[in-house]
This record gives sequence, structure tokens and C-alpha cells, in this order.
Amino acid sequence: MVGTVFEEITLKNDGDVSNARRGLIKESEVRQTTVQVVVDTGAATLVINEAVQKTLGLRIDREKESRLANGEWVFCKVAETVRVCWKDRSMTCEPWVLPGADLILLGAIPLEDMDLMVDPKNLRLVGVHGDKELGMLL
Repeated sequence: MVGTVFEEITLKNDGDVSNARRGLIKESEVRQTTVQVVVDTGAATLVINEAVQKTLGLRIDREKESRLANGEWVFCKVAETVRVCWKDRSMTCEPWVLPGADLILLGAIPLEDMDLMVDPKNLRLVGVHGDKELGMLL
């Protein structure tokens, strides 16, 4: 897709991250996966598919109605919290689980929280205030 920004991110079950910090599980037991996402500034948050939800062992907390880019209204599930990691940055959010989705979308809220923006010339993510090391926890 011309003009589309793809990035690789790591998603971690945030409950597992918390349990590892408390010493309840080993860090190697944190359920995580690295996926390619489409950076979508028109999407509100992180949108994952059911396969990623199952890989991370995320419970569904609730459902919400949402409008897709094509104008169609759908019900999507909202899962428990994940930690989104990109290079030296991370944030947590409740991902929307869209049944049958092929693509994982990284939306505006995670981008803003990690202080990231799209470099339209080079079609990549960059730090809004540079790419200095910010130090990421777990």
C-alpha cells in the first residue's frame, strides 16, 4: 500500500508484566508477541485480531460499538491491558479486538503516549522530540 507506514512492535500481557515485577512469575513466562502493524493515525487506539488476543492470553472485558474506516458500524471486544513496546518506548492500553481483522492497527492514543509521529517523507515512526533513549521498563 503506497504511503502506508508499517512498523514492528512487541505486545506483552500487562498482567504478566506486573506478576514478573512482583516475582510471581519469571520474566521468560511473560506472554508476548512481536507483530507488524499499520500505523493508523485515524484509528483511536490499538486494534488487534483474535489470534493475537489468544497468543497473549487476554480476557475480554467488554464490547463496544465502533465505526470502521469504510463507515460500517461493528461491535468489537475490548481486552484487558497490554503493554505496547517500540524500540525504547512503551505504554499500556486496552486493545480493541476486531473479529476477522487481517491487520493490526497502531492508533493515535498509543502514538501520542509514546511521543511518536509519522515521518511522511520516509514512511516511518520517529520520536516527536527526537529519538533519544528514554529508558523502557520491562
